[in-house]
Amino acid sequence: MLLRPWTARDAAALLSAARAAPDLGTQFGGAELTTEDAAASFIRSALGFDERARNWAIVEGDVAVGNIGVTAIDRRHDTAWVSYWLAPVARGRGLATSALLAVCDRAFADGIHRLELGHRVNNPASCRVATTVGFAAEGIEREKLRYGTERFDVETHARLASDPSPEGEGRVPIDVSS
Repeated sequence: MLLRPWTARDAAALLSAARAAPDLGTQFGGAELTTEDAAASFIRSALGFDERARNWAIVEGDVAVGNIGVTAIDRRHDTAWVSYWLAPVARGRGLATSALLAVCDRAFADGIHRLELGHRVNNPASCRVATTVGFAAEGIEREKLRYGTERFDVETHARLASDPSPEGEGRVPIDVSS
């Protein structure tokens, strides 16, 4: 596994992930990922790499199978928001955990002090990833998210640069060149 910035060459893999898992639609902000051109456009517009947002493709065998992002980077307070998703073929094998470990290491090395994330309370897999990587649960935000007509509670977590680093194998190479 490798983490690297997204490229237009990943459009087919993104399209495949979107088609294979309707639950990922919430990760794409309502984007219509129905063609490779639409997926390439989404990569350019939403999975970028700059001062406020850094998105890495989670790559296995040269195929993007997920995303891990550090966004809402605030240098005044040295805080940021972390999010991640995996295509169905990549789930349940520790890839999100390994990717999150690597991205936390990188963000803390870059001067971020506090990383935050949230997950729907009906997503225990995401909660396991967060807690395994040392994110402490901080509370429930009631009915924070709305998808269609349904509202979801969100559990928020945070990890500080001063928190102990979890022991763990599987820290993966991360391309920070972009």
